[in-house]
Amino acid sequence: MNNPQPITLNGQPIAGDKSPLICTPLVGRTREDILAELTVVIPKRPDVLEWRVDFFKQIGDTAAVIAAASAIKKEANGVPLLFTRRSIIEGGEVITLTEAQVIALYQAVCASGCVDLIDYEMANDMAHIGQIRDAAKTNGVQLVLSFHNFSCTPEPGAIAAKFLQAEQLGADVAKVAVMPKDLDDVLTLLAATRSASKTLRIPLISMAMGPLGAVTRLVGGVFGSSLTFAVGASSSAPGQIPIEDIRLVLTVLQQSMQGR
Repeated sequence: MNNPQPITLNGQPIAGDKSPLICTPLVGRTREDILAELTVVIPKRPDVLEWRVDFFKQIGDTAAVIAAASAIKKEANGVPLLFTRRSIIEGGEVITLTEAQVIALYQAVCASGCVDLIDYEMANDMAHIGQIRDAAKTNGVQLVLSFHNFSCTPEPGAIAAKFLQAEQLGADVAKVAVMPKDLDDVLTLLAATRSASKTLRIPLISMAMGPLGAVTRLVGGVFGSSLTFAVGASSSAPGQIPIEDIRLVLTVLQQSMQGR
């Protein structure tokens, strides 16, 4: 079994040679809620934590965001933290911040040293992407550039173009998530992932969402996806599977493909 490209921090693969990584979301509305989530999630040994800050009630208070990020890092026992504001047009929560304020928040969080990776969407203005990229590079934070389509699965060439666009824009990791309408769409996503994994110079993450796409969260690593999202305490997207089930299936699959 060929492992996907590893996602790295400081030049070293996250979780050693483990692949794909398992990332669990934190979606608490308050700092107390998030810390309560962590007491459930950390014992389940995720490889990465994603803090979906668009769920956070105090997102408009930069000091409160940084304090919460610091608290997460303290309780995470060394598990890397991915910081994500998901926009409403790509499945996120409604927030009151302007995009300029979101960028300022990302810049402050990157400079704080409390996060290891950030996710920002390729649908945003190119100038804004440049500002986010500069903040990440300056502070040694890994940049995930992402694309989400909640209405359909684009044709293979369009998916390939999104992976390539992320690389060309200076991402450290490319992410594409789509919504399948049938199993043919699921196959389209997996085939596009496999193709991109052969040519892209950076790691990629892919998934088909919803019930039909659940299989991609289990077998995506076989086709080149470097990370899968799993429920630790609460879900952040349709089709996410509990981390215990993901880990069991990945173990069986990997052992079987290695002939053990």
